[in-house]
Amino acid sequence: MNKLEKGWLENYLKFRQDLLKQNADKLKGKSAHPEHSLYRILQPTGLMYGYSFSEETEKLDEKDKMKILLAESLIASALLYSEKPVATEEEFSAAIVKTLQNISNFYNNIFPELSTPAKTLFGKRKSPLELAEKILEKRIDRAGDTKGNFWAHFFHNSLLFLDVFIFGQWMHTNADKVVADFFRYERDELRFSVIKVMAAAAHASNTIEYEEKRLMEIFIQSTELSSSKRKEAYEIFNKGIDINEINLPAENSWILKRYFLEMAILTTWADRRIEKAEEDFLSQFSKYLGFHEDDLENSLIAIEGFVLEHWEQLEYLQNKQDYQLVSDHYLKRIAKIAEKNQGRLQREIQESEELSLLLNKSRTNELTETEKEQMRKHLIELLKTVPTLVIISLPQKFLTLPMLLKVLPKNVFEGGK
Repeated sequence: MNKLEKGWLENYLKFRQDLLKQNADKLKGKSAHPEHSLYRILQPTGLMYGYSFSEETEKLDEKDKMKILLAESLIASALLYSEKPVATEEEFSAAIVKTLQNISNFYNNIFPELSTPAKTLFGKRKSPLELAEKILEKRIDRAGDTKGNFWAHFFHNSLLFLDVFIFGQWMHTNADKVVADFFRYERDELRFSVIKVMAAAAHASNTIEYEEKRLMEIFIQSTELSSSKRKEAYEIFNKGIDINEINLPAENSWILKRYFLEMAILTTWADRRIEKAEEDFLSQFSKYLGFHEDDLENSLIAIEGFVLEHWEQLEYLQNKQDYQLVSDHYLKRIAKIAEKNQGRLQREIQESEELSLLLNKSRTNELTETEKEQMRKHLIELLKTVPTLVIISLPQKFLTLPMLLKVLPKNVFEGGK
């Protein structure tokens, strides 16, 4: 898939059928909370941060990548909130067709600016695939082009996550006018809430940096608020807002609160450093959302790991000193978590025959390059058994074998088979 042409959505669904089924299986898993499963799928893709990273779509331009990512995320959300479990091929196909129909209804009702007629100029009815494809293209085109500015791109396209979140709720409603009015109101309120979160985070250090001011201007423009709301948004950003005055919408879901927290973290990162006052703000905001200290640590690890994994693609961040700083912070966080869970890690090693054999061999002989890579992959899987790391993506390319051996406690390797 080098360039998306007419019919791309149908081709994509055929091309990625196995992955979509795998995601369906993940969403049926034993996660403590169903939204953890959705986060586990969305977070590694970059949707929550306005970026798309996938080996399969690497050759596509950024807009085409985002079209595919949005389609995949909406399908994942639909499967999560499906009234019936998807078990057979027929049920899976039926779920996809229903999702495509819902995508068209959702955007036509909640995003009237993207409204797409169901018939051609000649009166021929369009298929759910054709309608969904056109609407997704319109949605991504409307998100705009912020090429060349890493942070602007982050915030400009991160609103797509709210599409996915609201779509999951929309799936089980009767699409009448009252319901549509409610969801349009919710869309605007959630976007405004993000602005308040970003404003509070930007003022945490008592100094508004140029980068923070610039990204806020871009973000406010991308939210397409009314003129009065936009004026209010600028006033909030210029004056600042206390955490207790943010008044996030009631009954927030876990994944929505996680999104707010990570948007706050990204705002404090805009000038490529997090000061002590900003750390204090993030801690207070995390508590305000009802999260524990480990939840904040998890979000910091999720974002830092994502950025480190894709450093080469993120041109704006390519600075050796910045990379070393982020790298050091990230490895310290991982080491701290590994230390807390060393008992669990040691048990997992003892139960892994292949890893135990590689560790025993490494004590007396030099491992081959193939064996080193096998050990590296085993150790990453080992870290994934830690509860606090279960739902986030660990940076596969960044975590080399020497790094893994450095962050894991030495005593977890004792007593192998």
